[in-house]
Amino acid sequence: MKPLFIIAAARTPFARAGSGLASLDAVDLGRAAVSSLMARSGVDPGAVDETIFGCVGQPAHAQNIARVIALRSGLPESRPAMTVHRNCASGLEALTTAHAKMSAGQGEVFVVGGTESMSSMPLYFPRSAVEKFAGLGRARGFIGKAGAAASFRPADFAPVVGLRLGLTDPVVEMNMGETAELLAREFGISREEQDEFALNSHRKAVAAAAALQAEVSPIYVMGHDVVPVLADNGMRPDSSLEKLGRLKPLFAREHGTVTAGNSSQVTDGAVALLVAGEEAVKRHGWQPLGMMTDYAYTGCDPRRMGLGPVRAIDLLLHRSGRQLDDMDVIEINEAFAAQVLAVRQCLKNPASARRAGLEQPLGDLREDRLNPRGGSIALGHPVGATGARLVLTALDQLRQSGGRHALVSLCIGGGQGGAALLERV
Repeated sequence: MKPLFIIAAARTPFARAGSGLASLDAVDLGRAAVSSLMARSGVDPGAVDETIFGCVGQPAHAQNIARVIALRSGLPESRPAMTVHRNCASGLEALTTAHAKMSAGQGEVFVVGGTESMSSMPLYFPRSAVEKFAGLGRARGFIGKAGAAASFRPADFAPVVGLRLGLTDPVVEMNMGETAELLAREFGISREEQDEFALNSHRKAVAAAAALQAEVSPIYVMGHDVVPVLADNGMRPDSSLEKLGRLKPLFAREHGTVTAGNSSQVTDGAVALLVAGEEAVKRHGWQPLGMMTDYAYTGCDPRRMGLGPVRAIDLLLHRSGRQLDDMDVIEINEAFAAQVLAVRQCLKNPASARRAGLEQPLGDLREDRLNPRGGSIALGHPVGATGARLVLTALDQLRQSGGRHALVSLCIGGGQGGAALLERV
């Protein structure tokens, strides 16, 4: 497989939904990330062959959001753009789609990434209300419109939460938190283990705050005043097992263990990467941050979607001839603490590995190599952007540590897993 080189990277701060970035939509966030990327890299926008961006909650006013972002970021109108969607792995999908296009000779230089404004996820009217609004629109005359209006009932104005719909699998009719509860029960993962994992995520992120800040390009939010958003705001320096232990379970009334504290945060943010094939790198004289050498996507039971990384990592390592111990950094998205802990069991324990469909274990996810700067429990999970954030963070850690190899992976709603191998040049 031809390598795809990552030339430069930039991201916005990751902010909890409803906080500093809430007034910006997914276009604004994506434009900020791409504009920062091009400014940081100093690359001529005319060198970009195509823009590919991931977004899960694509806004209705920006169909094909990648095209809107590209144009508003000053990229040439003669260069195409496309939006991709693979749920939580959409940001990684943008990168791997660029690789496929490069390999097919359909471009050499790409701007890729992901964006998500979870603050902007819409509220929907129930179907009964939609039909009545349609009837009101068709009604003629005062009497007709008054009669149509009189048909409305208070229940017609109870909104359906778009974010809740998006986080519910329509095939198995389970939301993502319920799938995490299922894994916790099946793999014997206690509430205490989950809270301890979550606390460590915050502690790692706090300890790596300076390194994380170097990833971030600040945003200045315009309103009555200019409000600077300079850094991620999800990490909690004062988090403790006692505080986490006081939180109530969200997804199971009896014996529930998954809480807001040991789950990924609902977050706004965007990430942009400039990537290119080897010939373009040599022609322009660029010094890459690293390269993606292989990737894999696999499927699994949607009820156990959190195990998605297991088979994806297994396929990727066997195909590439690598071992888990070869990896200097391993970034696995922390959708839920229970989910990562279950993946860890399946990679290490023979019986758990067989349950996940592996012939044999792959090894241990060592604590010092797993999400060394914290993960989505502390930093947040803007779903369309996280896959690209893992790539940015992993490569920066290789640069900082002098390591050579990194693995990034995510579970994907609907029962899939994605994984990619990165290498420092």
